[in-house]
Amino acid sequence: MIRIGVPSKGRLMEKTFDWFGARGLKMSRTGNEREYSGQVEGVDNVSLVLLSAGEIPRELAAGRIDLGVTGTDLVRDKLAHWQTKVTEIAPLGFGHADLVIAIPVAWIDVETLDDLDAAASAFRRTHGHRLRIATKYHRLVRDFLATHGVADYQLTDSQGATEGTVKNQTAEAIADITSSGETLRANHLKILSDGLILQSQATLYRSALATDPGLDALIQRIGF
Repeated sequence: MIRIGVPSKGRLMEKTFDWFGARGLKMSRTGNEREYSGQVEGVDNVSLVLLSAGEIPRELAAGRIDLGVTGTDLVRDKLAHWQTKVTEIAPLGFGHADLVIAIPVAWIDVETLDDLDAAASAFRRTHGHRLRIATKYHRLVRDFLATHGVADYQLTDSQGATEGTVKNQTAEAIADITSSGETLRANHLKILSDGLILQSQATLYRSALATDPGLDALIQRIGF
């Protein structure tokens, strides 16, 4: 049985269902709204596994699902050496969002990563501790800042409402996903001019541990 992992709710689930449906695989939820179960019609020996988007990278890496749809950002942040654990089959053309570094609008002299590095050094000298950047994307942010030579900062974990951490004084800057930028602006934050870490979108991945002999034929059937 080939197992396909799909986000369990919201527009991401609906658009994933539409994407597969256009390729001859009709997906649908079964049971009540609180029951995370589903089915696939139009092909034999394929089962639907409904998971949170954040769980799908882990399940792919463990080989518990053969194919999975999730964000580029989640795969690259949650899986060290992700290329050895999953193969990218195709971007799906929806779920677009940018992972960015954002700072208070009031920091009028900080526009670039070099400016942020200087501000972080000055912040540590003044306050005696490192500038805090709130994020849930620790791996991606750490690697990005190291590549661009930014030091004297610390990452603080934020699993929700990250844009509000600066106003609440639990961080001085953030690294988070944004699509329109409206929430950033509403919280008086601006994106650094060179602060784009990753452009993410919903993507179909194959587990490196997938061994079902029918998987290649299924992937060809949907056009890849």
